[in-house]
Amino acid sequence: MGAKVDFTVTVSREEIVAAVLPLQQHWLPLSNLDLLLPPVDVGVFFCYKKPEGSIVSFTYMASVLKNAMTQALVSYYAFAGEVVANTVGEPELLCNNRGVDFVEAYADVELRDLDLHNPDESIEGKLVPEKKHGVLSVQATELRCGGIVVACTFDHRIADAYSANMFLVSWAEMARSKSISLLPSFRRSLVNPRRPGCIDPSLDHMYVPISSLPPPKQHYQPTDPLISRIYYITSEQLDELQSLACTNGYKRTKLESFSAFLWKMIAVLAAQDGFKFTKMGIVVDGRARLGEGDEEKASSMSCYFGNVLSIPFGGQRVSELMEKPLWWVANQVHDFLEQAVTKEHFLGLIDWVEAHRPEPALAKIYSNGSEEGPAFVVSSGQRFPVSKVDFGWGKPVFGSYHFPWGGDSGYVMPMPSPAREGDWVVYMHLFKRQVELIEAEASGVLRPLTSDYLELSNYQL
Repeated sequence: MGAKVDFTVTVSREEIVAAVLPLQQHWLPLSNLDLLLPPVDVGVFFCYKKPEGSIVSFTYMASVLKNAMTQALVSYYAFAGEVVANTVGEPELLCNNRGVDFVEAYADVELRDLDLHNPDESIEGKLVPEKKHGVLSVQATELRCGGIVVACTFDHRIADAYSANMFLVSWAEMARSKSISLLPSFRRSLVNPRRPGCIDPSLDHMYVPISSLPPPKQHYQPTDPLISRIYYITSEQLDELQSLACTNGYKRTKLESFSAFLWKMIAVLAAQDGFKFTKMGIVVDGRARLGEGDEEKASSMSCYFGNVLSIPFGGQRVSELMEKPLWWVANQVHDFLEQAVTKEHFLGLIDWVEAHRPEPALAKIYSNGSEEGPAFVVSSGQRFPVSKVDFGWGKPVFGSYHFPWGGDSGYVMPMPSPAREGDWVVYMHLFKRQVELIEAEASGVLRPLTSDYLELSNYQL
């Protein structure tokens, strides 16, 4: 990849795409786990090269996308609705087939010249749409080389990444005239609270009613803003990190090992800034946990559409994170994760929300991450189905979530690389000085994403 190429995006068409079949208008309540999400939008995008020798036009590709969307929204009707407040001020989903805002655009740039390492410049506000209405917005952008970028922005209160991934695969299946392989379930009874509830005191450490939040403390100056960058890490480097994390006889996952490595990096800058303490959280999906011991419920949870997430976190002294070996830090990660990878944890979290309704609540690490020191959250994107989002003109040469989430903690999402088996693509939304330190100190492990790396996938951009 050469020098940064600036480019403009011109919108050529805007319309609303609704489900092809008329839907009975109805209200869908948000579950207790949905209610833990603030009103933030999540972006995701996919880059496709023009098929070799193809005469397929952008107009045709956009038509395929829209027609497939009208079919997919019949099953995924939640994405065609609107979020409105109920009588007690809680958000609910009005399933009225309002439809999805669909934008067609042209960008005067070649695919290989997109600065994917810096999505703040190349993706944000250009190729990923700003959602102005409804639950989901889509933008299809033709590139100068004939390639195409397909991007979505959706309301996180309605869907987590697991749910969005289901939709993306189903949308692509519709585009290829296939049957939907996994129909979504909107059965809110799967995540109902218990009567009576049973709440572990540890949940008061992890979650907080918004009214109980302390006033924000500004430790970071505007000269150190949160920025987004995308890197890659090879399978060999991941194996090496895992090996170091397992040195003392413990078996640690690649995610635990990588998270521990990042935590040590963040601690270095925290020490320079005079902080004594730093926190890290890891997003846990509860679908498999809630289905434990009940085969029918497990099957239903595997296609459940909505949020089924928890964010356990741990805090450690900066000096220990810097001085201790990687295996020790990985043990700390494993220990705080253990409390949240159980069925009882998620049942208790559902009960905790019920006990506080209608008062909105948040994960503590999202809402006051920098109160005692820097904090960040790692969310595994290993289920990101980048190779399955094929609309009929080939698999994406690249895909990533884009989530500058608005909290005062950082956010990191590792995803499978489309270029090389076992490699990860890593989206990071961290403070600028944290990013600079990671690039300086970990350049042999995390490398900026470039078109040269992506061409390992045997696609010539």
